[in-house]
Amino acid sequence: MPDLVWSVAGFVVAISVLVAFHEFGHYWVARRCGVRVLRFSIGFGRPLWMRRDADGVEWTLSAIPLGGYVKMLDEREQAVAPGERHLAFNNASVWRRIAIVAAGPLFNFALAIALYWAVFVVGVEGMRPMLAPPPAESIAADLGLHGGEEVLAVSGAPVATWTELRTELIDRALDRETLVLRWQDAAGARREAALALDGVRIDPEFLFEDIGLLPYQPAIPAVLDQVLPGEAADAAGFLPGDELLRRDGEPIVSWQAWAQWLREHPGEAVQIELRRGGRVLTLPLVVGQLADGDRVIGRFGASVANPPELWQDLRAVSRLGAFAAVPRAIEQTWRMSWLTVRMLWRMVTGDVSFKNVSGPIQIAQVAGYSAQVGLVSFLSFMAIVSVSIGVLNLLPVPVLDGGHLLFYAVEAAKGSPLSQRAQEAGQRVGLTLLVALMGLAFFNDIARLLN
Repeated sequence: MPDLVWSVAGFVVAISVLVAFHEFGHYWVARRCGVRVLRFSIGFGRPLWMRRDADGVEWTLSAIPLGGYVKMLDEREQAVAPGERHLAFNNASVWRRIAIVAAGPLFNFALAIALYWAVFVVGVEGMRPMLAPPPAESIAADLGLHGGEEVLAVSGAPVATWTELRTELIDRALDRETLVLRWQDAAGARREAALALDGVRIDPEFLFEDIGLLPYQPAIPAVLDQVLPGEAADAAGFLPGDELLRRDGEPIVSWQAWAQWLREHPGEAVQIELRRGGRVLTLPLVVGQLADGDRVIGRFGASVANPPELWQDLRAVSRLGAFAAVPRAIEQTWRMSWLTVRMLWRMVTGDVSFKNVSGPIQIAQVAGYSAQVGLVSFLSFMAIVSVSIGVLNLLPVPVLDGGHLLFYAVEAAKGSPLSQRAQEAGQRVGLTLLVALMGLAFFNDIARLLN
């Protein structure tokens, strides 16, 4: 199945499930609070399918799959018969309105717990946290790491995969904690050392590079699998099947080493010795150039096959029993929620770049990729997005659930609602912020595609 189809299908399935669960929270609690529900819609815009149940609720699938809504009886939006005024949302007590609004995000957290539970029971597969040789003068190099070590724990928390290691480091880096890294070297000896994060950029884009903790990769042979038309490799005459041997007389020991050299030498002219069939040839190459943010990197325009057998010894599976997975799922949901809040705050303070904000295009790409990888990967992706939806909706921004909760909290404290004028002003501010955030997300998505 083409990547585009995977992306679209994965995005539609994931967003539909997550939005349906969020809106069902509003619906379910509203019904139990005595508020009449008029419509439950997945998506916005023109209805594609509609069914009315015995209670008069319209169940709708709409054309734009970027959200959803629950429409309740409300005197502020339509005329309400005197006999039904007690069923209107605006006439419910403030505490019932708080419960109805809070239910959506809370259902997202509940869904995340269920998804993480399933992931932990089925088993999380990942790469063992083996380390590549650290850059010279990095923190990892100063600790005496040489490459080939396997990280065992971070500040006492065991890590079995690179994903777990990444989460632990980001979590502690946001608080600039001094952490204790425990590892085992190739000979089996175990060591640990304190790792101070002073001066380290806590943005996830740079964090691991600054520390010097990079994932080990087995050497991939530099044998070309594909050559992209119009790129530097194609212009120089390279063909699929060519084995790269030397660059200006220097051996090309692996594809990774070649790729790293390319990135650092955009536009440079070199002589490449290669093996084609039974012959050894030399081709002149002018390295291509590609803008990467505020810098220019080199580009070759070819790829290699990635033999799966090279990675077998690096794979790890973390699995829990059904009962042990429950507290772990709750803990993981809380942890990812708090991590999301701190990441958002660090964006506001400027410690983390707004480039980390993703929009529907990026989400669709990740959805498609995770769906292709397997069920566990897709469930993990859905859990993370469900947490994000829950957290974002609780932000105290008018037009979001958190903004409504803020209005109701003020009403509960002062004994009367905010004035209609104040609420409308808040809604305008919230809508402006939301549109700006959506614009930023789309801008980041398009910038990633162009790069």
